[in-house]
Amino acid sequence: MTSPHQHNQQVATIFRSMAERLAAQRANPYRVRAYRKAADTIEALEEDIADVVARKALEDIEGVGRDLADKIEEFLKTGTIQAYEVLRTPLPDAVKAWTQLPGLSESLVAYLYTRLHITTLNDLERLVRSHMLRTVPGFSGSEERLLEAILASQQQSHVRKAEEAP
Repeated sequence: MTSPHQHNQQVATIFRSMAERLAAQRANPYRVRAYRKAADTIEALEEDIADVVARKALEDIEGVGRDLADKIEEFLKTGTIQAYEVLRTPLPDAVKAWTQLPGLSESLVAYLYTRLHITTLNDLERLVRSHMLRTVPGFSGSEERLLEAILASQQQSHVRKAEEAP
């Protein structure tokens, strides 16, 4: 059996985690702030959030709009929030390895993968060649050095595949 306010704590914890993950992906700062504010407000409630849902009064809570209300209801029905599960999904190892390339931090790689849907080295190469990477906040490296590193990495990958072939 859940204790009173346990739901509040669970929802607040999830919203804080979502805020941190969104911030790492350089999501809209207003969205990040909305999750943090809602987490603080829900945690401070004197009433269990499930009771607020039963009264259909979620949107009366300061900082909780329709989107967050839907997520709270989803959590109470299913025990999880799909958007949170998506955010928690780790980057594939091949994508995580991009942090070894010059000018690419872990948060920038996460942003490129999750927000811009750059999923392969070929995608990354196209982005660099288009000179659009320089418009992405947080990239301060040399596009030329990055392109050289991408091409070298692709070459190593082709060599490994050729060696593995029968």
